[in-house]
Amino acid sequence: MAELNGMKIAEARDALRKGDVTSVELTEACLGAIEGAGALNAVVHKTPEIALEQARAADARIKAGDAPDMCGIPLGIKDLFCTKGVASQAASKILDGFKPEYESTVTRQLFDAGAVMLGKLNMDEFAMGSSNETSTYGNVVNPWRRGNDETALTPGGSSGGSASAVAADLCLAATGTDTGGSIRQPAAFTGITGIKPTYGRCSRWGIVAFASSLDQAGPMTKDVRDAAIMLEAMCGHDPMDSTSADLAVPDFEAMLTGDIKGKKIGIPREYHMEGMPDEIEALWAEGRRMLADAGAEIVDISLPHTKYALPAYYVIAPAEASSNLARYDGVRYGRRAQLAQGDGITEMYEKTRAEGFGAEVQRRVMIGTYVLSAGFYDAYYNRARKVRTLIKRDFEEVFAQGVDAILTPATPSAAFGLGEMKDADPVQMYLNDVFTVTVNLAGLPGISVPAGLDRQGLPLGLQLIGRPWEEGDLLNCAYALEQAAGFVSKPAKWW
Repeated sequence: MAELNGMKIAEARDALRKGDVTSVELTEACLGAIEGAGALNAVVHKTPEIALEQARAADARIKAGDAPDMCGIPLGIKDLFCTKGVASQAASKILDGFKPEYESTVTRQLFDAGAVMLGKLNMDEFAMGSSNETSTYGNVVNPWRRGNDETALTPGGSSGGSASAVAADLCLAATGTDTGGSIRQPAAFTGITGIKPTYGRCSRWGIVAFASSLDQAGPMTKDVRDAAIMLEAMCGHDPMDSTSADLAVPDFEAMLTGDIKGKKIGIPREYHMEGMPDEIEALWAEGRRMLADAGAEIVDISLPHTKYALPAYYVIAPAEASSNLARYDGVRYGRRAQLAQGDGITEMYEKTRAEGFGAEVQRRVMIGTYVLSAGFYDAYYNRARKVRTLIKRDFEEVFAQGVDAILTPATPSAAFGLGEMKDADPVQMYLNDVFTVTVNLAGLPGISVPAGLDRQGLPLGLQLIGRPWEEGDLLNCAYALEQAAGFVSKPAKWW
């Protein structure tokens, strides 16, 4: 048997049922891996006591024959999810010391299913970033390297800690959140699978808000089958979240037949971006060939408003962030700045927010406040909302023509070096989301599947976009792509 922490959810589930391994043994293997991986800076709040207690309970449950699929599976939880009695900081200085008295719906559902929490995972501050360089805990490091080059690479963001932890086998899977690509982009950078479900499929209750109309939780796993198993446990209607859909949750794993004969896969011409690296273009072409060989019909499609997606996203997301982050003021919870004699409430707000928020969060709050201000609301925010409607309509028209899924690159490049974009125009960093933001603006499901390596030996991913509420069909298309690509590469251990 492979190292226990290197197992996938499906094989661990089966081994647990057969009695070949216990959850305690799996958990101890993961905790040991975490202790030896400090160089990755992926796990920021370790919870070994909670993990072992949950593992023992899972073992008893399996023995009694009352065990859902996720029972006994050790997970990492992104620091954006509130976990009762455990630090939940959203990687921000302003929430230093905050320990919620409640559990997010997604983590509660996972724990109710018997999953084990190893600890909280690093991320970009308030989920704002594409490289995991904005965290108060410091940078997360990608376990992959460029050949023999020792340059530390980004794992992507904002779910970079989740991606790094799964790729390095510190956990069997992890939770992530995706506002503009924050599950799919880091999954592509680290050679793992990540799915963002349809908006409303997973409850947002208890997840620290960035942009409420865009945020959605999802699993980050080692393959498509594991994504199907974990997603089912995370989904379901929640009356605590007004945007949660009251829809039955299918058995996603049972839908993984690999049969996509007759499926119509759209290739959007607008995603052929100027200056796209040859390797990304070649991988995309190879993806089209693999799906065609599996029996799918490949059709060219047009999504004409794609070119406006990135600017629309970077108006809407900061506007919602500005509103959501207004609650962090030093009054009720989290950090409060030291005040000088004579300071009033205005000075308290200003000093607390100035020292509590990092530079990227401050930038987005200022942009958001600006586009919502009286003189600019119609010129920027309202116009961006109209563009969003047009982007959504583009997808609706394509799906109405019988297209079952859309194939695109997941990212415009492989993982880049930490610090390489630090001094660049912030827009350069934002361009990392160019293939992913449309999915959030339209509320659609999207999945990133590792499909190859670049010339430097770094993983590259392909993205499939599905019809709303049809995650099962999307996962099956991704499963067929995964089978054809046969990606089995792992990072060589250096940490």
